Amino acid sequence: MTIEQVADRFFAAIEAGDIDTLRALYAPGAVIWHNEDRTEQTIDENLRVLRWLSRTVGDLAYRDVRRILHDDGFVQQHLLTGTLPDGAPLEVPAGLFVTVADDHIVRIDEYVDSAHIQPLLTI
Repeated sequence: MTIEQVADRFFAAIEAGDIDTLRALYAPGAVIWHNEDRTEQTIDENLRVLRWLSRTVGDLAYRDVRRILHDDGFVQQHLLTGTLPDGAPLEVPAGLFVTVADDHIVRIDEYVDSAHIQPLLTI
């Protein structure tokens, strides 16, 4: 599998709420770091958040995707969109630095503007 295929499968699985595919894409011991709280998540912690996100936000989609592939993974800028339970739109601009080895995600460093995720924190 190419790095681009890993990336495509990863984001499609998030949109579909496919936790099994997401788990299979992570390397054992993968780490997910977020700038807004400066903490690292384990795979299980990250999958709990992604499961909640897919069940809570309707029409979850990645828009305006710009991706740069390199030998060790990829960098992606995108706009995560969806509909909140109260019907309000959600738009979260983000950037991810993703390290890939042997067809699996080893590390993600995610950068989001904390103001844009505030609506998610009040649900």
